[in-house]
Amino acid sequence: MTFQDILKSSFLENLTTFSFLDAAMALFMAFAVGVFIHTVYKKTFSGVLYNDAFNTSLVLLTMLTTFVILAVTSNVVLSLGMVGALSIVRFRTAIKDPLDLVFLFWAIGVGIVLGAGLLPLALLGSFLIGLVLLLFVRGHGEHLSYLLLLHVSDESVEVETLGILKKETKKMSVKSKTVHPGEIELIYELQL
Repeated sequence: MTFQDILKSSFLENLTTFSFLDAAMALFMAFAVGVFIHTVYKKTFSGVLYNDAFNTSLVLLTMLTTFVILAVTSNVVLSLGMVGALSIVRFRTAIKDPLDLVFLFWAIGVGIVLGAGLLPLALLGSFLIGLVLLLFVRGHGEHLSYLLLLHVSDESVEVETLGILKKETKKMSVKSKTVHPGEIELIYELQL
């Protein structure tokens, strides 16, 4: 028996042992846990600009990873091909917040665990990670920040607007001040 015969027989055996019910259950659980990750991200987001597309991609990333792991675990040949195919994929989006990276790893990790068939581990791990995030990360509902861009003509107008902003905001900080001839550009971060 050659190595090629082993791969062919493994391929045929694993195709007959594939369970549609197990795959459907894993993908459904990936969707459910992905929605939980989506909710935790939305409640704990504390940046300036919330991106719903990124949050939705967390649900899809959980399901996609589960789908890939289900395929890879069913066949040795397919797993080698998948490693080759995935080695050319590059993630080019800049991650600005370290917590976003945590959510990406969480979604990928849950997908791997669910694809491997470890449903209790995925549920327990996701519950504990979600609980830690909810306890330690402040949510955007309480501390929603806004950026205010002002163009004023001189320093007296700057002082006047600063007085108004101090009275009307809960928290305020100057992020940038650029002085041009006849104009001052100010960028404030505000919490109302």
